[in-house]
Amino acid sequence: MSKFDIISEYFSFLRDNKKWWLLPLVAVLVLLGAIIVLTGGSALAPFIYTIF
Repeated sequence: MSKFDIISEYFSFLRDNKKWWLLPLVAVLVLLGAIIVLTGGSALAPFIYTIF
């Protein structure tokens, strides 16, 4: 099982159930998660955590 199976299964779910409104929601969550992980050890961390 490759890591791309989850992504293809997610898109299959969106297509079959016509839940396209979930795509921007998941994209924003992934983007915020990446920002937090990438700036976790930097001087920007206190400013990012105050958003939440």
